[in-house]
Amino acid sequence: MRWLFRIAFILIAVVMLVVGALLLMPGDKLGEILSDQARAQTGRDLTLSGDVRLSFWPVLGVETGPVTFGNADWAGPEPMLTASGLSVGVDAAALLSGNVKIKQIIARDPVLRLEKTGDKANWEIGPAPAAATSAPAATDGESPSTGAPAAAREVTLDTLEMTNARVIYAEDGRTTFDFGNLDIAASWPAVDAPLSVQARLKIGEGPVDVDMEIQDLPGFAEGDVTTMDLELTAPGGSITYSGKVNVAGEMSGLSRIKATDSARMFAALGQPGVSVPKGLGQVADISTQMTYTQDGRLALRDLVAVLDSNRFEGEADIVVADPPQVTARLVTGDLDLSQAGAASQPKAGGSGAGSGGATPVPQGWSRAPIDASVLSVANGTIRLDANSIAVPDLKLGQSSVTLTLDRSRAVLEMHPVRLFSGALTGQVVANNRNGLSVGGDLKADGIELQQALSTFGGIERLSGRASGQVKFLGVGQSEDQIMRSLKGEGRVDMGRGVISGFDLDRLMGTGEGTGGTTVFNSLTASFTMSNGDLFNRDLLMQLDNFRADGDGRIGLGKRDIDYLFTPVALRANAGEGLAVPVRIVGPWDDPRIKPDLSQVIEAAREKKLNEVEARAKEKLRQKVEEELDTTITEDQNIEDVIKDKLEEEATKGLLKLLGVD
Repeated sequence: MRWLFRIAFILIAVVMLVVGALLLMPGDKLGEILSDQARAQTGRDLTLSGDVRLSFWPVLGVETGPVTFGNADWAGPEPMLTASGLSVGVDAAALLSGNVKIKQIIARDPVLRLEKTGDKANWEIGPAPAAATSAPAATDGESPSTGAPAAAREVTLDTLEMTNARVIYAEDGRTTFDFGNLDIAASWPAVDAPLSVQARLKIGEGPVDVDMEIQDLPGFAEGDVTTMDLELTAPGGSITYSGKVNVAGEMSGLSRIKATDSARMFAALGQPGVSVPKGLGQVADISTQMTYTQDGRLALRDLVAVLDSNRFEGEADIVVADPPQVTARLVTGDLDLSQAGAASQPKAGGSGAGSGGATPVPQGWSRAPIDASVLSVANGTIRLDANSIAVPDLKLGQSSVTLTLDRSRAVLEMHPVRLFSGALTGQVVANNRNGLSVGGDLKADGIELQQALSTFGGIERLSGRASGQVKFLGVGQSEDQIMRSLKGEGRVDMGRGVISGFDLDRLMGTGEGTGGTTVFNSLTASFTMSNGDLFNRDLLMQLDNFRADGDGRIGLGKRDIDYLFTPVALRANAGEGLAVPVRIVGPWDDPRIKPDLSQVIEAAREKKLNEVEARAKEKLRQKVEEELDTTITEDQNIEDVIKDKLEEEATKGLLKLLGVD
């Protein structure tokens, strides 16, 4: 504000020096004199176009046409101030006493460029290095224009009006903001009175009203810390601040954000199209003790955020940059994000049902493009502790998670998360630096498998508590692409469990296993994943009277299965066991389960052949023993015995021929 006071004071001081001559002087000549005096006082060019009109009593004033006021020599080539018209008036009686009581400053269509580089600012205006003429020297402590003691001179402002203004602010050569369509009104009626400023601006969709009050303007202008109250009201919400501030922009006080319609508020603040998910602040009330320092660091303490029905408490530190750096720790109770998808486009397809047994979606995974641009909005670390977290089709129990964002890469660490009646630890990574990829390294303990398979795959036939681990990686811009590209490995271990829709006892007894249930004592399996297919070669299921082996493929991308399940009746067939393989084939939502009789027949045929071969060998052994008059043990080979017997007889015959006994 000092630059305005200084310009106004220059204009009025010049008027006092030449008041007599001005009465008869043409407007253009008067403009030249004012421009010369302004350059002498500031070192900058003041250009006044059109007529310059004066008034003297009770308001001493100047009214001009188009005005241009030059910039600092180190700043850009554009002028610091332009306006289509400028009107300045002061109280003549107060001026005679050595005070400057500005009655009004009115600027029409002004364009104000504020620039700062290092410790230099273009609004810091001083006298020119040298002047061709000067007023009589003032004594120490006196004003050079009035002779009044400088310490006693008071400068106040009754009214400042700027209509259709544009304000541009640049720091170190970079434009920080550029606001147009501004209407500003300000008042500072007394030195000890607060400065009051009202402004209306249009940043986006709808007007934004600003109401600000600075308690100690002289101290603020000199760099002292003072009190400021600020309220920003926009369609859909408001932002308020009450606390300390200084001229460097540092602040410390209570801030509050209230939004009745956050999407509308964002649009009014120049961010159209921002759609906040339900549960994260479509309606919001946020309050915090805020501290902002000159180096762009924002500290939020005693943070309380009520976002729709969710309440968060905690603290955060933010470094204002592009993108911002955020470090936060938040605590909440029962976090409800079950309707988070209400703000976004509905997904085509889907991934299945919730834990209540909803019908899986037959058309497969969604092919709608995934917008992962949110991963680039900030860098930093956010820790969240929640009593429970409800998301669409899924509810987590007590959870402690840490989200780390780094250049479009997010890592969610779980330590732990209660899920499906068990615990989940490890991390999930989403990387959008060069196309989207999703990976993870997770360990589960005590997970209820039916809840998990029903939620993620629409599979409800297998139940029981499971533990295990999985490493996976998928690449693509949609759910379908990611699921069809999955690769990785893992392992599952279960205790007692149930398979619904499949009766193993019945299968082994009649060959028909459809319907009923199978209860098993344990299940173990390892698996690998490649191109969206999961392969298992070593499934082992133990039952009271049976053992079951498994080998096959589960299509995670295609949502199908081709799996050979081979139960073995351990006590059948005189204790040697009887195997009846079962093949499971088809889509997840309607697989066919049937015995693989071809393998049963092949196994029976091989067994029969083995029995026939064994009987033939036994008869041959008995005949050879009889003919050779010898005994053949089970570990002896019949061919070897015959060969040995022939060698023995041949040797005896040769010895007789030679006459040797």
